[in-house]
Amino acid sequence: MAAQIIDGKAVSAKVKEEIRQEIERDKLEIGLAVVIVGDDPASRVYVNNKKKACEVCGIKSYEYALPAETTEAQLMELIDTLNDDDKVNGILVQLPLPKHLNEEAVIARISPLKDVDAFSASNVGKIMIGNYAFLPCTPAGCIELIHSTGIDVSGKECVVIGRSNIVGKPMAMLLLHENGTVTVCHSRTKNLAEVCRRADILVAAVGRPGFVTGDMVKPGAVVIDVGINRNADGKLCGDCVFDECAKKASWITPVPGGVGPMTIAMLMKNTVMAKRIQTAK
Repeated sequence: MAAQIIDGKAVSAKVKEEIRQEIERDKLEIGLAVVIVGDDPASRVYVNNKKKACEVCGIKSYEYALPAETTEAQLMELIDTLNDDDKVNGILVQLPLPKHLNEEAVIARISPLKDVDAFSASNVGKIMIGNYAFLPCTPAGCIELIHSTGIDVSGKECVVIGRSNIVGKPMAMLLLHENGTVTVCHSRTKNLAEVCRRADILVAAVGRPGFVTGDMVKPGAVVIDVGINRNADGKLCGDCVFDECAKKASWITPVPGGVGPMTIAMLMKNTVMAKRIQTAK
């Protein structure tokens, strides 16, 4: 049995097209500000991809590229200006920031109504209680990919490997909101392979190439690989040994072309939601 591939490019194209139609239909004017500090090459790729997605959807993008030596006070001043700018509906500060800047303080400065990454403490709290407007883009994209398979999360055993604030923890909450029975695993988990083999839905978000092997996958499981790593040959790969896991799973996301495109599509969705909330206020 070979797994069916969950095509993130196709699902994200569909989401972006729906957003484009909604913006056109309702004649919405929406702006997303992206702030990048320094010249991290991976960050530059992400920012360029976000700009392209804005173009496709009909969202105006404003880029603020600041030098690596920007002070925290200068960055905070820019965020304050963007918070007060009605043309800007969403604000995204591309992480990681240079070491001398406090990421937590910077994220806390973004207005919760414009925090389209859903990283601020108040938006994270809302996800916990299930009363949220924005979802973190990567976990929201994973949920959308699971939905695209037609599989119902309700009552399923779900295992999330990784407990980061950006993916692992919110992913667990979203699966819980859909009535999954959720186990979160991490570096201290005992009998990890055994726990993973119970999963009807397995989400790998550890950031270690080839961490999940075929013997950790329950036959027929849905495998969502969030990892984006480079292997010894410098090729992009996920956290799963794809060929091994694909032999056991019923559905699996590839890397690249799985979760990655979805993250940006969900960012576009959050930006439209931000506009709606701000207009209703």
